[in-house]
Amino acid sequence: MSINTPELVLLDLDGTLVDSIPDLANSVNKTLVEFSIAEREINSIRNWVGNGVEKLLQRAITNDIDGKAEPELFDNVFTSFMDTYRKNMCVMSVCYPGVREGIDYLKERDITLGCVTNKSGQFVGPILEKLGLMDDMSIIIAGDTLPKKKPDPLPLLHAASYFETDPKSSLMIGDSVSDVKAARAADFQIVCVSYGYNHGNDIRDTNPDAVVDSLADLPQLFH
Repeated sequence: MSINTPELVLLDLDGTLVDSIPDLANSVNKTLVEFSIAEREINSIRNWVGNGVEKLLQRAITNDIDGKAEPELFDNVFTSFMDTYRKNMCVMSVCYPGVREGIDYLKERDITLGCVTNKSGQFVGPILEKLGLMDDMSIIIAGDTLPKKKPDPLPLLHAASYFETDPKSSLMIGDSVSDVKAARAADFQIVCVSYGYNHGNDIRDTNPDAVVDSLADLPQLFH
């Protein structure tokens, strides 16, 4: 399917621009060991990412995607994880193949770019900076920037309002059902990448407007 060339493109971070699982898994498991909790498989952690760090840790502590840890334990694990991840957030994380080409194409078309992620804001800037993406983003909306995060449409609508852009002339690019739900609710077009973190489910089942295997494929979509 072809996509109407947008004026504004918002890009998710984890699973879309950046493969952050190695650093997340390393920090999760270092933290769990501190509390005498068994380390988790990297594939499990991959399936738990996408709804913010609180959900990730609840799932890691309980080894259950719907799990909820005892409050005091969770608070202690959360504090320890944040400190550990802060020191190890971009050691092994890398941009996916095609990200630089896709962003350069969008910039050549004079399309405004922003990053909208559920990741905590204290991590987003340093990761974008380290991977050479910070200067490409005209706005960054993290999971704690606004009162609500994806799948709520607020972050997308906030960005569109900030740039005085019609949501119908805007595009979200993500990897998960949260991105699709937020885009649909905000009246954005939605393109998903096939390689991201969607709790182990095929992103095509959520019926985005298009799916690409690489951001380098974007030129084939736009008209």
